[in-house]
Amino acid sequence: MDPRVRQLVVQLRRLKDRSGLSLESLETKTGISRSSWDRYLNGRTLPPRRAVEELARASGVDSVRLLVLHEIAEDTRQRRSALSPSDSATDPGADIPGVEPASVKGAQPPMVSRGVALAAAAFAALAGMGAGMVISSGWNGARSAGHQVKATAAARGSSSSTTSATAGRGRYVFQPGKSYPCEVRRSETTGKGLYAGYSVTRSAVLAGPGWDVVEAQCLLRHHHMEPGIVDGVYGQQTIAAVMRLQGKAGLPADGVVGPHTWRVLRK
Repeated sequence: MDPRVRQLVVQLRRLKDRSGLSLESLETKTGISRSSWDRYLNGRTLPPRRAVEELARASGVDSVRLLVLHEIAEDTRQRRSALSPSDSATDPGADIPGVEPASVKGAQPPMVSRGVALAAAAFAALAGMGAGMVISSGWNGARSAGHQVKATAAARGSSSSTTSATAGRGRYVFQPGKSYPCEVRRSETTGKGLYAGYSVTRSAVLAGPGWDVVEAQCLLRHHHMEPGIVDGVYGQQTIAAVMRLQGKAGLPADGVVGPHTWRVLRK
């Protein structure tokens, strides 16, 4: 499964588990069949936008963060479909009228070709790559509306930073081949945790390019996890480094950077 699709699936499953809703309850509350939810939550089919909205509503949380992840996953699916039409078969078991979700294969992510890399760069530019899209991992609604992810604006080309901690660095702009220096130290800014000077977050879920990714890459390098070029792009090599760190720390090696992984990175 593509890492960007996997991030959406992981967050949907976490939300479903925290809500305590069974598949039967989801069917009753959303009008979407149990079999469809089983496919969506197990990553066999990319859920349509309506299903994401309905899960958020049934769980009593804001749908903004989930919808940003869904847009990223949907864009990934469309780009893969354009590159390999045979890999994009529609799902005959779709249960939502007027919506035709696509199957998501469970195979290992393919090696990134030059064409895929160019497509990814183009998407990042259109998605407001410089805004450093970050989705907060807290689903408890305790954060204020101002912290509720200016990620939607980022996904639509906003030039503002999504994290106040990175505002001083200005808007993140991807530049092919550019890498950032890593000077990791301990700082009061991060509660005496390790700090590379790019972001002070301790909870952001990385879902797109930005300063938070640069910070994570520097900390991964400090921990000798070899994330590749420190360029702010959450690509395959960085994800693999995150999974190595998670495995070493006894965390689920899912490649998703959240509060627990940040805690390890900041040690």
